[in-house]
Amino acid sequence: MPDQIQTDTAAAPVPATRVLRQFRIVFNAVKSHFRQVEREAGVGGAQLWALAVIQRTPGIGVTELARELDIHQSTASNLTRALIERGLVSAGRESLDRRTVALRLLPPGEDVLKAAPMPFTGVLPDALSSLDPATLARLEQDLGALITALEADESAASVMMSQQM
Repeated sequence: MPDQIQTDTAAAPVPATRVLRQFRIVFNAVKSHFRQVEREAGVGGAQLWALAVIQRTPGIGVTELARELDIHQSTASNLTRALIERGLVSAGRESLDRRTVALRLLPPGEDVLKAAPMPFTGVLPDALSSLDPATLARLEQDLGALITALEADESAASVMMSQQM
C-alpha cells in the first residue's frame, strides 16, 4: 500500500505542470479556431475580425479599426491592404479630409462572413469578455506576474495572435 501512495503522489503533476497544461489547452483552442476560420472562410482570424468590424461600422477609418482591434495602426494598414487586394473591402475618400480613408465591406467580404465560424472576434476574446470583472482582474494581475517572470517584451501586446500562429 505505501508503494501505491508513493506512485500516486509521484504521478500527480506539480502546480506549474498543471498550469502549463491549462495554457496548452487555451493555445490549442485558439489555434484550432484559427484553422477552422481559415478552412471555412478562407481568411485568417485577424482578417475575419476586421471584416466584422468594417461590416458593423461602414466607413470606418484605419485608425479607428486599429483602435477597435487593439492593434498598432501599421498592423491595421497592412491588414486592410490585404483585404482590399483580395477584393473583400473597398477604401475610398468620402469626407472633407481627403487623407482619411473610409472602409466598406464588398459583397465577397459579406460572403466570407457568412461562411465563417463564430465568434468573429476569435474564441479567446469572446471567452474573456464572458468572464466576470473579479475573475478578469485576478487573471490580469496573475498574467502580469507571469509576464514579469518571463521578462517578456510587452510591445507584443499589439500583435494579434492570429498573425503569430
